[in-house]
Amino acid sequence: MKILQPGVLALLQDLGRIGQHRIGLTVGGPMDPFAFRWANRLCHNQDNDSAIEISIGGFAVEFTQPTQIAITGATVEAKLNGKAVAMWQTLNIAAGDVLKLGFATEGCRIYLAVMGGIQLDEQFGSTATVVREGLGGLADKSGKPLAKEDQLPVLLLPTKERLKMPEADRPDYTDTTPLKVVLGYQANSFSELDKARFFNGEYTVSERMDRMGYRLTGPICQSSVSSMLSEGISHGAIQVPPDGQPIVLLNDRQTIGGYPKLGSVMGIDTARLAQMTQGKTLSFSAVTAEEAHAINLLARRREANIELLPL
Repeated sequence: MKILQPGVLALLQDLGRIGQHRIGLTVGGPMDPFAFRWANRLCHNQDNDSAIEISIGGFAVEFTQPTQIAITGATVEAKLNGKAVAMWQTLNIAAGDVLKLGFATEGCRIYLAVMGGIQLDEQFGSTATVVREGLGGLADKSGKPLAKEDQLPVLLLPTKERLKMPEADRPDYTDTTPLKVVLGYQANSFSELDKARFFNGEYTVSERMDRMGYRLTGPICQSSVSSMLSEGISHGAIQVPPDGQPIVLLNDRQTIGGYPKLGSVMGIDTARLAQMTQGKTLSFSAVTAEEAHAINLLARRREANIELLPL
Protein backbone atom coordinates (compact mmCIF):
# COMPACT_ATOMS: atom_id res chain seq x y z
CA MET A 1 0.00 0.00 0.00
CA LYS A 2 1.26 3.47 -0.86
CA ILE A 3 -0.08 6.51 0.97
CA LEU A 4 -1.12 9.21 -1.51
CA GLN A 5 -2.70 11.56 1.03
CA PRO A 6 -2.65 10.98 4.83
CA GLY A 7 -5.48 13.41 5.52
CA VAL A 8 -5.81 15.19 8.84
CA LEU A 9 -4.22 12.39 10.90
CA ALA A 10 -3.67 8.74 10.02
CA LEU A 11 -2.04 6.37 12.53
CA LEU A 12 -1.16 2.69 12.46
CA GLN A 13 -2.76 0.93 15.43
CA ASP A 14 -3.34 -2.45 16.99
CA LEU A 15 -5.47 -2.87 20.13
CA GLY A 16 -2.86 -1.11 22.26
CA ARG A 17 0.28 -1.38 24.37
CA ILE A 18 -1.20 -3.18 27.38
CA GLY A 19 0.69 -3.62 30.66
CA GLN A 20 3.41 -0.99 30.21
CA HIS A 21 2.19 1.74 32.59
CA ARG A 22 4.82 0.65 35.11
CA ILE A 23 7.54 2.03 32.80
CA GLY A 24 5.55 5.14 31.89
CA LEU A 25 4.13 4.02 28.52
CA THR A 26 0.50 4.63 27.74
CA VAL A 27 -1.82 2.23 25.90
CA GLY A 28 -2.58 3.97 22.60
CA GLY A 29 -4.70 1.80 20.31
CA PRO A 30 -7.98 2.61 18.53
CA MET A 31 -10.20 5.33 19.96
CA ASP A 32 -13.24 3.30 18.82
CA PRO A 33 -12.30 -0.34 19.52
CA PHE A 34 -15.66 -1.68 18.30
CA ALA A 35 -15.21 -0.23 14.80
CA PHE A 36 -11.56 -1.32 14.78
CA ARG A 37 -12.35 -4.94 15.70
CA TRP A 38 -15.06 -5.25 13.09
CA ALA A 39 -12.90 -3.76 10.35
CA ASN A 40 -10.46 -6.61 11.03
CA ARG A 41 -13.19 -9.25 11.26
CA LEU A 42 -14.62 -8.19 7.90
CA CYS A 43 -11.15 -8.96 6.49
CA HIS A 44 -11.01 -12.38 8.25
CA ASN A 45 -8.24 -10.98 10.51
CA GLN A 46 -7.50 -11.36 14.19
CA ASP A 47 -8.86 -8.53 16.35
CA ASN A 48 -5.34 -7.32 17.19
CA ASP A 49 -4.03 -7.13 13.63
CA SER A 50 -2.63 -3.72 12.70
CA ALA A 51 -4.89 -1.35 10.76
CA ILE A 52 -5.16 2.39 10.09
CA GLU A 53 -7.09 4.88 12.21
CA ILE A 54 -7.99 7.95 10.15
CA SER A 55 -9.19 11.06 11.96
CA ILE A 56 -11.73 13.26 10.12
CA GLY A 57 -10.83 11.99 6.62
CA GLY A 58 -9.18 13.38 3.49
CA PHE A 59 -7.23 10.13 3.06
CA ALA A 60 -6.06 8.41 -0.14
CA VAL A 61 -4.08 5.22 -0.74
CA GLU A 62 -2.96 3.17 -3.76
CA PHE A 63 -2.80 -0.63 -3.55
CA THR A 64 0.15 -2.19 -5.34
CA GLN A 65 -1.16 -5.76 -5.14
CA PRO A 66 -4.56 -7.48 -4.91
CA THR A 67 -6.09 -7.77 -1.46
CA GLN A 68 -9.33 -7.28 0.48
CA ILE A 69 -10.15 -4.35 2.74
CA ALA A 70 -12.90 -3.02 4.99
CA ILE A 71 -13.80 0.52 6.07
CA THR A 72 -15.69 1.08 9.33
CA GLY A 73 -16.25 3.82 11.88
CA ALA A 74 -17.36 7.37 11.13
CA THR A 75 -19.63 7.88 8.14
CA VAL A 76 -17.54 9.00 5.19
CA GLU A 77 -17.80 9.01 1.41
CA ALA A 78 -15.48 6.29 0.12
CA LYS A 79 -14.55 5.95 -3.54
CA LEU A 80 -12.57 3.19 -5.22
CA ASN A 81 -11.20 4.35 -8.58
CA GLY A 82 -13.76 7.14 -8.50
CA LYS A 83 -16.77 4.90 -7.81
CA ALA A 84 -18.61 4.98 -4.49
CA VAL A 85 -18.15 1.89 -2.30
CA ALA A 86 -19.92 0.84 0.90
CA MET A 87 -18.59 0.84 4.44
CA TRP A 88 -18.92 -2.04 6.93
CA GLN A 89 -18.30 -4.72 4.30
CA THR A 90 -15.44 -6.56 2.60
CA LEU A 91 -14.16 -4.93 -0.59
CA ASN A 92 -12.10 -6.68 -3.26
CA ILE A 93 -9.01 -4.75 -4.36
CA ALA A 94 -6.92 -5.16 -7.51
CA ALA A 95 -3.35 -4.00 -8.04
CA GLY A 96 -3.35 -0.32 -8.97
CA ASP A 97 -6.67 0.49 -7.30
CA VAL A 98 -6.91 3.86 -5.56
CA LEU A 99 -9.13 4.40 -2.51
CA LYS A 100 -10.11 7.94 -1.52
CA LEU A 101 -12.01 8.96 1.60
CA GLY A 102 -13.83 12.27 1.94
CA PHE A 103 -14.48 13.95 5.27
CA ALA A 104 -16.61 12.37 7.98
CA THR A 105 -20.22 13.53 8.27
CA GLU A 106 -21.10 11.56 11.43
CA GLY A 107 -18.34 10.62 13.86
CA CYS A 108 -14.67 11.41 13.25
CA ARG A 109 -12.62 8.17 13.56
CA ILE A 110 -12.47 5.92 10.48
CA TYR A 111 -10.80 2.50 10.33
CA LEU A 112 -9.22 0.86 7.30
CA ALA A 113 -8.22 -2.79 7.67
CA VAL A 114 -6.45 -4.97 5.10
CA MET A 115 -6.61 -8.75 4.84
CA GLY A 116 -3.81 -10.28 6.90
CA GLY A 117 -3.17 -7.00 8.71
CA ILE A 118 -0.46 -4.42 8.02
CA GLN A 119 2.87 -6.11 8.74
CA LEU A 120 4.75 -4.17 11.44
CA ASP A 121 7.34 -4.88 14.11
CA GLU A 122 6.15 -4.56 17.70
CA GLN A 123 7.67 -2.12 20.16
CA PHE A 124 7.09 -2.99 23.82
CA GLY A 125 4.57 -5.62 22.75
CA SER A 126 2.48 -3.52 20.36
CA THR A 127 2.49 -1.74 17.00
CA ALA A 128 0.21 1.06 18.28
CA THR A 129 1.41 4.53 17.28
CA VAL A 130 1.69 7.04 20.12
CA VAL A 131 3.14 10.25 18.70
CA ARG A 132 3.92 11.81 22.10
CA GLU A 133 6.04 8.79 23.07
CA GLY A 134 7.64 8.24 19.66
CA LEU A 135 6.52 4.61 19.57
CA GLY A 136 4.75 2.34 17.11
CA GLY A 137 3.98 2.46 13.42
CA LEU A 138 6.57 2.05 10.69
CA ALA A 139 9.97 0.87 11.93
CA ASP A 140 11.90 3.60 10.10
CA LYS A 141 9.49 6.35 11.27
CA SER A 142 8.78 5.25 14.82
CA GLY A 143 5.91 7.16 16.41
CA LYS A 144 5.18 9.26 13.33
CA PRO A 145 1.77 9.71 11.69
CA LEU A 146 1.48 8.33 8.18
CA ALA A 147 2.78 10.68 5.48
CA LYS A 148 2.59 10.94 1.71
CA GLU A 149 4.66 8.27 -0.08
CA ASP A 150 4.81 5.95 2.96
CA GLN A 151 4.82 2.28 1.92
CA LEU A 152 2.88 -0.13 4.14
CA PRO A 153 3.77 -3.85 3.93
CA VAL A 154 0.81 -6.22 3.53
CA LEU A 155 0.54 -9.92 2.77
CA LEU A 156 -0.46 -11.40 -0.57
CA LEU A 157 -3.21 -13.87 0.36
CA PRO A 158 -5.94 -15.80 -1.46
CA THR A 159 -9.31 -14.05 -1.66
CA LYS A 160 -11.82 -15.04 1.03
CA GLU A 161 -15.59 -14.73 1.35
CA ARG A 162 -16.90 -11.19 1.25
CA LEU A 163 -18.93 -10.21 4.31
CA LYS A 164 -21.00 -7.30 5.55
CA MET A 165 -22.27 -6.21 8.96
CA PRO A 166 -26.06 -5.89 9.28
CA GLU A 167 -27.07 -2.23 9.47
CA ALA A 168 -28.92 -2.83 12.74
CA ASP A 169 -25.63 -3.82 14.44
CA ARG A 170 -23.64 -0.79 13.30
CA PRO A 171 -22.97 2.04 15.78
CA ASP A 172 -25.18 5.11 15.79
CA TYR A 173 -22.80 8.06 15.94
CA THR A 174 -25.72 10.44 16.48
CA ASP A 175 -26.54 8.77 19.83
CA THR A 176 -26.96 11.46 22.51
CA THR A 177 -27.70 9.28 25.55
CA PRO A 178 -25.63 10.31 28.60
CA LEU A 179 -22.12 8.92 29.00
CA LYS A 180 -22.06 6.52 31.94
CA VAL A 181 -19.67 7.35 34.80
CA VAL A 182 -18.44 5.19 37.69
CA LEU A 183 -17.61 7.49 40.58
CA GLY A 184 -14.12 7.22 42.09
CA TYR A 185 -12.81 7.52 45.62
CA GLN A 186 -12.15 11.27 45.12
CA ALA A 187 -15.82 11.94 44.32
CA ASN A 188 -16.34 12.80 48.00
CA SER A 189 -14.12 15.85 47.55
CA PHE A 190 -16.80 17.32 45.29
CA SER A 191 -19.84 18.86 46.99
CA GLU A 192 -23.32 17.49 46.35
CA LEU A 193 -24.08 20.74 44.54
CA ASP A 194 -21.07 20.37 42.25
CA LYS A 195 -21.97 16.75 41.48
CA ALA A 196 -25.56 17.81 40.77
CA ARG A 197 -24.27 20.47 38.36
CA PHE A 198 -22.08 17.89 36.63
CA PHE A 199 -24.71 15.17 36.22
CA ASN A 200 -27.58 17.53 35.35
CA GLY A 201 -25.64 19.88 33.12
CA GLU A 202 -24.73 19.83 29.45
CA TYR A 203 -21.13 20.01 28.25
CA THR A 204 -19.63 20.97 24.91
CA VAL A 205 -16.57 19.42 23.27
CA SER A 206 -13.98 22.19 23.08
CA GLU A 207 -11.29 22.72 20.45
CA ARG A 208 -8.86 21.02 22.84
CA MET A 209 -9.76 17.45 21.95
CA ASP A 210 -7.32 14.83 20.76
CA ARG A 211 -6.18 11.28 21.44
CA MET A 212 -4.89 12.25 24.89
CA GLY A 213 -8.23 13.55 26.09
CA TYR A 214 -11.28 15.74 25.56
CA ARG A 215 -11.53 19.05 27.45
CA LEU A 216 -15.17 19.99 27.93
CA THR A 217 -16.83 23.33 28.61
CA GLY A 218 -19.97 23.68 30.70
CA PRO A 219 -21.07 23.87 34.34
CA ILE A 220 -18.15 24.40 36.70
CA CYS A 221 -17.43 21.46 39.01
CA GLN A 222 -14.72 21.94 41.62
CA SER A 223 -13.02 19.73 44.18
CA SER A 224 -12.09 20.72 47.71
CA VAL A 225 -8.65 19.17 47.07
CA SER A 226 -6.19 21.91 46.14
CA SER A 227 -3.08 19.74 45.81
CA MET A 228 -2.35 16.04 45.69
CA LEU A 229 0.39 13.60 44.78
CA SER A 230 0.36 12.37 41.20
CA GLU A 231 -1.19 8.93 40.81
CA GLY A 232 -2.06 6.44 38.11
CA ILE A 233 -4.78 7.43 35.64
CA SER A 234 -7.30 5.02 34.20
CA HIS A 235 -8.81 5.18 30.74
CA GLY A 236 -11.86 7.47 30.84
CA ALA A 237 -10.78 9.26 34.03
CA ILE A 238 -12.51 12.62 34.50
CA GLN A 239 -9.87 15.03 35.75
CA VAL A 240 -11.05 18.39 37.09
CA PRO A 241 -8.37 21.12 37.05
CA PRO A 242 -8.71 24.33 39.10
CA ASP A 243 -10.85 26.06 36.44
CA GLY A 244 -13.58 23.45 37.07
CA GLN A 245 -13.85 22.37 33.42
CA PRO A 246 -13.58 18.56 33.19
CA ILE A 247 -11.14 16.66 31.00
CA VAL A 248 -11.94 13.06 29.99
CA LEU A 249 -8.64 11.24 29.49
CA LEU A 250 -8.39 8.77 26.62
CA ASN A 251 -5.99 6.41 24.85
CA ASP A 252 -2.83 8.51 24.69
CA ARG A 253 -3.22 9.99 28.19
CA GLN A 254 -0.26 10.42 30.51
CA THR A 255 0.11 7.51 32.91
CA ILE A 256 0.04 9.66 36.08
CA GLY A 257 -1.58 12.96 37.01
CA GLY A 258 -2.20 15.22 39.97
CA TYR A 259 -5.67 16.68 39.42
CA PRO A 260 -8.63 15.33 41.42
CA LYS A 261 -10.86 12.90 39.52
CA LEU A 262 -14.61 12.65 39.82
CA GLY A 263 -14.69 9.14 38.35
CA SER A 264 -14.27 7.36 35.02
CA VAL A 265 -16.39 7.17 31.89
CA MET A 266 -17.10 3.57 30.90
CA GLY A 267 -15.08 2.26 27.96
CA ILE A 268 -18.12 1.64 25.77
CA ASP A 269 -18.93 5.34 26.14
CA THR A 270 -15.41 6.72 25.71
CA ALA A 271 -15.67 5.18 22.22
CA ARG A 272 -18.77 7.31 21.62
CA LEU A 273 -17.01 10.38 23.03
CA ALA A 274 -14.01 9.77 20.76
CA GLN A 275 -16.33 9.93 17.74
CA MET A 276 -17.52 13.43 18.72
CA THR A 277 -16.11 16.56 17.11
CA GLN A 278 -15.68 20.09 18.45
CA GLY A 279 -19.00 21.72 19.30
CA LYS A 280 -20.90 18.51 20.01
CA THR A 281 -22.85 18.49 23.27
CA LEU A 282 -23.05 15.68 25.80
CA SER A 283 -24.13 14.81 29.31
CA PHE A 284 -23.27 12.26 31.99
CA SER A 285 -25.08 9.80 34.25
CA ALA A 286 -23.74 7.95 37.29
CA VAL A 287 -23.73 4.14 37.51
CA THR A 288 -22.41 1.85 40.22
CA ALA A 289 -19.52 -0.55 39.65
CA GLU A 290 -22.01 -3.43 39.73
CA GLU A 291 -24.20 -1.76 37.11
CA ALA A 292 -21.13 -1.10 34.97
CA HIS A 293 -20.18 -4.80 35.09
CA ALA A 294 -23.70 -5.76 33.98
CA ILE A 295 -23.69 -3.19 31.16
CA ASN A 296 -20.34 -4.50 29.91
CA LEU A 297 -21.47 -8.13 30.05
CA LEU A 298 -24.60 -7.33 28.05
CA ALA A 299 -22.56 -5.36 25.50
CA ARG A 300 -20.14 -8.27 25.08
CA ARG A 301 -23.05 -10.67 24.68
CA ARG A 302 -24.64 -8.46 22.01
CA GLU A 303 -21.35 -8.17 20.14
CA ALA A 304 -20.75 -11.93 20.34
CA ASN A 305 -24.18 -12.49 18.77
CA ILE A 306 -23.48 -10.31 15.74
CA GLU A 307 -23.42 -12.46 12.61
CA LEU A 308 -21.71 -11.14 9.51
CA LEU A 309 -23.69 -11.74 6.33
CA PRO A 310 -22.24 -13.11 3.09
CA LEU A 311 -22.21 -10.84 0.05
